[in-house]
Amino acid sequence: MKVVLYPLLVPVFAALVFSLFSLLPSAHAAGSGFELAEKEPSQSVQLYNQGVEHMMAKRFPAAEQKFRDALALDDKFSKAHNNLAYSLRKQGKTFYGEALFHYSRAIQLSPKLSEAYMYRGVLFIQMGNKQKALADHDVLLEMDQALATELAYVVEHGKEKEPEQFFGVSGAIE
Repeated sequence: MKVVLYPLLVPVFAALVFSLFSLLPSAHAAGSGFELAEKEPSQSVQLYNQGVEHMMAKRFPAAEQKFRDALALDDKFSKAHNNLAYSLRKQGKTFYGEALFHYSRAIQLSPKLSEAYMYRGVLFIQMGNKQKALADHDVLLEMDQALATELAYVVEHGKEKEPEQFFGVSGAIE
């Protein structure tokens, strides 16, 4: 006796596939590809974006607080670690140790985040450690030639370009 179950499984399989697709974010056709439907950014992203606004306006203590708030909600947010480090570093030598921690954490979480290597290298120069700055420069040569050039300037001149350029900060998330 031969029992054929395949025709009975087709509707079950179709229902399973439909259920799985309903769990995915909405998508719609636009142009030649698909784009995810826009959704409200998470609270950590909103706080991060507020921090970016403060940072770009050189309100570093306010930026620091927003990045800390974002990290309190998502401690694996590498761009928030990077920009917190930048905001701390811009507040002076007292904050260099903590800035170094956050640059290194950003790199640990996102090894290809070139901005973190750029400004960690700047921080190493400010801390008097040219060898570690050159090591970050070597990494940047493989990742981002423009940032490697900017870090080379800092290594050669011992300071950042003026006026402030914001070469190695992570921008807002849309």
